[in-house]
Amino acid sequence: QGQLVESGGGLVQAGGSLRLSCAASGRTFSSYAVGWFRQAPGKEREFVAAISWNYGNTYYADSVKGRFTISRDNAENTVYLQMNSLKPEDTAVYYCAATSYSDYVGRDLYKYTYWGQGTQVTVSS
Repeated sequence: QGQLVESGGGLVQAGGSLRLSCAASGRTFSSYAVGWFRQAPGKEREFVAAISWNYGNTYYADSVKGRFTISRDNAENTVYLQMNSLKPEDTAVYYCAATSYSDYVGRDLYKYTYWGQGTQVTVSS
């Protein structure tokens, strides 16, 4: 059974940066597409970014395009989310998720099978 663990969240001022990591254990996720989602208090979980298994395809929500970058290191079984120019509205719990649809880089959270427990990101104004 595979497991995903997020890390790298924290408190940062507006305009600052954070890098989130999503480490896989228990199985290799090198052939899985991986996505990042976030959920703010009182809101539904929303798509942030996704990357296909072979790095070839990436996709971003409009709200983070140009500020966030998703990448992966299959040798390390880890996916990253570099977040720059953070805004207070980016405050949320961030989750990574994996899908066996290797080339899927979409926002449909029901296509993702494995989920991490989340890491809190708080951006102060």
